[in-house]
Order: sequence, then structure tokens, then C-alpha cells
Amino acid sequence: MALSTAILRAVPGAFILNSGIGKLGMDPQTAAHMQGMAAQGVPPLGKLTPEQFAKFLSYGEIAVGAALLLPFVPTKVAGLGLAAFSGSMVSMYLRTPGMTEADGVRPSQDGTAVAKDSWLLAIAAALVLSQNGKSAKA
Repeated sequence: MALSTAILRAVPGAFILNSGIGKLGMDPQTAAHMQGMAAQGVPPLGKLTPEQFAKFLSYGEIAVGAALLLPFVPTKVAGLGLAAFSGSMVSMYLRTPGMTEADGVRPSQDGTAVAKDSWLLAIAAALVLSQNGKSAKA
């Protein structure tokens, strides 16, 4: 695995894994709040109970983070997992009222933290387009 690929996997992988571990045992009120936001971007998430959503979110983040960190997981597979995760975050950002300026793209003050997840989507694209851990040639 190329060093650049290892860095693209390790940094978001450690961050996402830590985030997922931190969400284990989330209280129902926090889960309900997060679920309401998440359902803006991925409507089927609104059909879960807050407890189901909390487990889905924490286990999902742990799985994506671990896939990025484990070197035996193929880079394209880890990239696709990150793309699904970050794509849902970007979808939530774009569909949630108040997260963007009037143009629907630039982040508002409230949307800045979530808009930064677009960087994860760019990393996912780089991983998916890489060739066995080497940069894809144009």
C-alpha cells in the first residue's frame, strides 16, 4: 500500500472509529435529535426507533472506521464504505434547512461543521479511484 493511500485511510479511519465508539450507549434523547437530522438526508432512517438508530449509527461508524484502518480490507472496498457514509452526511447537509446559505450550497454558520464532511467524500473518491493503493493515472 502506498504511503499516500495509508494516510488517506488512517486519518479518517481513526476519526470515524473514535466517533462510533463514542456513540455506543447513546441516550435516547440524543439519538432522536441526531436521527431527525440524519433522516433529512436519508429518509428511511426516520423509520427506526431512536435506540435502533443509535446502534445503526455507532456500529456503522465503527465498521467504516475499522475498514479504513485494517490494511487487509481492499482500498476500493474501504473507499466505497467511506463514500456511503460521507455521501449520506453531504446529503443531510444539502437537504437540511438552515445548513446552507440561500444558494443551497455554501454553508451557513450552522452548516459549517457538517459541510466539512465533503472532504471525506473527496477522500472516498480518491480511494475508489486508486489502483491497488497507487494513484490512478489520468
